[in-house]
Amino acid sequence: MASDPMTHTEQSRDALAGTLTRTVVQHEPSSIPGREIVQVLTEIPVGVESGWHTHPGEEVGYIVAGTVEMRAEGVPTRTLHAGDGFLIRPGQPHNALDVGPGTGRMLSTYVVEIGAPLATFVPAPG
Repeated sequence: MASDPMTHTEQSRDALAGTLTRTVVQHEPSSIPGREIVQVLTEIPVGVESGWHTHPGEEVGYIVAGTVEMRAEGVPTRTLHAGDGFLIRPGQPHNALDVGPGTGRMLSTYVVEIGAPLATFVPAPG
């Protein structure tokens, strides 16, 4: 069974930011030395944000349902709808906000350093 890559710090921060539901779909070794692949389905209720955070590798994402405002340092804010994809670079601070009208669902695949926390919360840029 896949282990939950979320740390206690992330779970505590989520409790402050609102209620997010994260389901680990896959957590497997990568063919890339020193990397593993983690796939997560995240559900974000209306008005809730993920909080500014980074990942120790790429995040390749797809909006399954809803509308999500994606802010990432160094690039313009994007409003993503069901069917839209996104890419977050390693170490790039970013924040996802569900703008409604319903619950946003994102499927993200992370190609990250083995053993590193999947996400690290950071202060908002600027």
